[in-house]
Amino acid sequence: MPGEFRQRYGKEQYRESQVTDDCDEQLHRLLGAPWPCPEGSRLDELMADIRALLTARGLGFGRGTYGWYADADRLLCHAVWCAARHTRPEVVIETGVAHGVTSRIVLEALTRNDLGHLWSIDLPFPFDSHLHAQTGAAVTDACRGRWSYLEGSSRQRLPPLVADVGHVEMFIHDSLHTARNTAFEADQVASAMPSGSVMVIDDIRMHEGFAVFARRHPEFQTIVCRHDDRMGMFGIAVKRA
Repeated sequence: MPGEFRQRYGKEQYRESQVTDDCDEQLHRLLGAPWPCPEGSRLDELMADIRALLTARGLGFGRGTYGWYADADRLLCHAVWCAARHTRPEVVIETGVAHGVTSRIVLEALTRNDLGHLWSIDLPFPFDSHLHAQTGAAVTDACRGRWSYLEGSSRQRLPPLVADVGHVEMFIHDSLHTARNTAFEADQVASAMPSGSVMVIDDIRMHEGFAVFARRHPEFQTIVCRHDDRMGMFGIAVKRA
């Protein structure tokens, strides 16, 4: 409850002047990947398929469709998709699942790479148990061979998972969006990330957790991106070679 309160009523930290306008291009530059990127059309097809799947199951898609949480939008999914396709990670960890839109994006990328496994740590929405059956609804059976779902908080689950896998090439934070939790998760994973690894940290606008991480870890290059609807922001951190 205290974390949920801080998440919903925190103060804005990032100003418009701190946002990278050409976020997509800058991400590819940091990754050393080709630009313009040829992966966009495939992502559009995948996003349409995810929307159709959720609609067919009677579920919404977008903001406020899983309690007061939102599904990942196209810009966030594009960053995740391109990072996974271009870096070809062996180990991906994400925190927070909800409908599993980001999970599906990662898993489809790993399938196309024919490489890698996704571990998802998730504490289902605490105030409506009826939503628990919707968790991961966007993930198809064809993708599940590369997916391990771990129920519980990141405080409990993340440290032993990082110790067990030993290395993490990609990390996605989309769980409790407080400064304390964001910085904790990023710090836990940072030491296990080799050069060229990528973090995608969602919903950074309402707290200073991502900024704190960037100051603590100058070995990461960071950029700040807007969501499609310009209501929120997400951060990207790439470990320097």
